[in-house]
Amino acid sequence: MTAWLAGALALCAGIVPCAAIGLGARNPFDRLVALEMAAMLASLAMVLLAEAMRQPSFLDAGLTLALLSFGGSFVFVRFLERWV
Repeated sequence: MTAWLAGALALCAGIVPCAAIGLGARNPFDRLVALEMAAMLASLAMVLLAEAMRQPSFLDAGLTLALLSFGGSFVFVRFLERWV
């Protein structure tokens, strides 16, 4: 196991608390923060996996996830705006 894979595994383990908070929180803003944190951890894990597998084309998936999750959070906030 390389250091890149160990780092990706550690980042993936960090997604579990984000999922627990995102599913169990009553406050919608806490859910939004958990969603943003999970997306950031997932995109960083994908970047580390791209380096571990020595496939530079996989780096595009991590960067695309980072950009799309940022836009998705704006849609989520716009949706929340109706009830807050």
